[in-house]
Amino acid sequence: MLMQPEKAALMVIDIQEKLVPAIHQGNRLVARAGWLIGACQVLGTPTLFTEQYPRGLGHTLPELTALVERPEVDKKVHFSAVAGGCLPKHWQDRSQIIVCGMEAHVCVLQTVLELLQSGKEVFVVADAVGSRTEENRQLGLERMRAAGAHIVSREMVVFELMQQAGTDTFKSISKQFLVGEQP
Repeated sequence: MLMQPEKAALMVIDIQEKLVPAIHQGNRLVARAGWLIGACQVLGTPTLFTEQYPRGLGHTLPELTALVERPEVDKKVHFSAVAGGCLPKHWQDRSQIIVCGMEAHVCVLQTVLELLQSGKEVFVVADAVGSRTEENRQLGLERMRAAGAHIVSREMVVFELMQQAGTDTFKSISKQFLVGEQP
């Protein structure tokens, strides 16, 4: 049940300009999501951003999309990114989907439930998801866990995808993401 680099992809759900200020500890969520996205880029993990009704909520924060060389951004009006048709066709061979973003009890939850229903193994990064209230974040995480999602941390993702120490990738990740104070 470990995350495997050749099977994993990262989905960043709805971290948008007008929604972040309403999220409980929104700046902390953004910093942690940025850490995760940056580490996943070093690891070569495909990454997709989704945007919920961008005309009303704005676009994904540019500091997050800037971390990806050619960011893929899908717009949606469905709360679930799966129902919104955001799961890229070139991800068909990706059976493990790592999820971060907001809101944990709405768009993240509905996306995760539908990813599970479609047969994907889902890893929800608890320290990189948020909601407007901490209570809704916790309820969303509990429901996702009960449905079969793996609730993980950013470091769990990175260490599982690295698989071993002593490599150039390990050295790069260690220097960039594991030394000093983390968000």
